Amino acid sequence: MNLEKVETVRLVLRKFTLEDSEFIRELLNTAGWLQFIGDRNVGTTDDARKYLEDGPLKSYNNNFFGLRLVQLKNDNVPIGMCGLVKRDYLDHPDLGFALLPNYTGRGYAIEIATKVIEYAFHILQEQKILAITLPANFSSINLLGKIGFGYERNLIVGDTNEELCLYTINKESYLDAYLTRSLRN
Repeated sequence: MNLEKVETVRLVLRKFTLEDSEFIRELLNTAGWLQFIGDRNVGTTDDARKYLEDGPLKSYNNNFFGLRLVQLKNDNVPIGMCGLVKRDYLDHPDLGFALLPNYTGRGYAIEIATKVIEYAFHILQEQKILAITLPANFSSINLLGKIGFGYERNLIVGDTNEELCLYTINKESYLDAYLTRSLRN
C-alpha cells in the first residue's frame, strides 16, 4: 500500500496541500459539518489555508498521519476528507471523515473509512483506533457499526464541555467485521 496515496475501487485518498484551500472552505461550511463537527471559522480561502497548515499538514509532520483529501478516482473531483487524528484527550488515533452532501449515501464513506482502518492496522501498526461523534449523529454511528466499531462510553471533552460518544475497534474485531462483510457480498 502506497504511503502517499491510498486507492479503493472508486476513490483516491491523498495528502492535502495548500492548493486544496478552496475545497476545505466549502467542506467546512456545509450544514452537516457545522451541525455535527462544529464551526471552525473558515470563512475565507486564507482561513482554509491556516486550517490546513495547523491541522492536517502539521499532523503529517508530527504524527506521520492525518486527515486526507478524498477524491473520485475517475475524474479527481474532491468529495471529502478521511483519515486519522491524534487528539490530546484520546490515547489512540481517532478516525475522522466528512463528505460533501452530494456524495453521501453512495457508500463512499464506508469504502474510504475501511481503507483508512486497514492502513492504520497494517501500515502504521496501530493496535486500536477510536472514533468520536455527537450522540445525535446517527449516520456516523451507523457507519462506525458497519465498519466494526463498538460503542465504549460517553465522554465529556474538557475544552468544550461537549458530550461525545466514544467508539473503538481493534485489529481482531476489524478482521472479524471485514470477513462478515465479505461473506455477505
